[in-house]
Amino acid sequence: MEWFPILVSVIVVWLASLCKILHASFYPPQSSFLDNNAGSIQKKNVLLVIAHPDDESMFFSPTINQLTSRGHNVHILCLSTGNADGLGDVRKEELYKASAVLKVPLQQVTTLDHPDFQDGFGKVWDSSKLSKTVEKNVLAHAIDMIITFDNYGVSGHCNHRDVHQGVQRFMLDTSNKKIEAWELVSSNIVRKYSGPVDIWLSYWILNGEMHCLLNEHPRRTYAAMSQHLSQWVWFRKLFVSFSSYTYVNTLRKIKK
Repeated sequence: MEWFPILVSVIVVWLASLCKILHASFYPPQSSFLDNNAGSIQKKNVLLVIAHPDDESMFFSPTINQLTSRGHNVHILCLSTGNADGLGDVRKEELYKASAVLKVPLQQVTTLDHPDFQDGFGKVWDSSKLSKTVEKNVLAHAIDMIITFDNYGVSGHCNHRDVHQGVQRFMLDTSNKKIEAWELVSSNIVRKYSGPVDIWLSYWILNGEMHCLLNEHPRRTYAAMSQHLSQWVWFRKLFVSFSSYTYVNTLRKIKK
């Protein structure tokens, strides 16, 4: 029974961390990483750039929930329909349903089906073409800030990593110095599956170029991901339950 005290400790820490998350959902902090120096919230047009339908719910929901709850205009640019298994049309509709749950209006969700940006391992997405696609959406929606994957892309998926390279290329090419770009920091496998416990580790590693965003509406994340019925299989249900990305996002500023 030597393992029993360890198990109890793990459960206690897990529950305490979950309570911290739920407390934030009932009493959300007033501060935000989009606050100005005076502490007031400046409404922004934010573009979330993802690779596949369901990326927004599996990985970025803490960020989306915090932004929409503060009145920021969130636009989603999904660079493929996720058609690797021939379900592109279905997954596209699922993205619209999930976005509605996450309080992102339908007219602010763009899903592409470009021959050069097709879902799948081994499919290389050209960073120059991605940069131009991002630029088109930035201009169309007067975007102030871009949020996307980091260079590892959470899961290491090549499409996620290419999206990062495309956004980074855009930031290097653009003449608009006011636009900021932030990347979702990838964590190691232990942290990735530590669930709400990762909030403490995320706070610990923060520095001036990083922000930690708690999911103020964790129930909404489950509801959003369940809209992706074609993907809502048992192992993704487990992922959403135990993934730290359900409970917290750490964003790091992309340097030009």
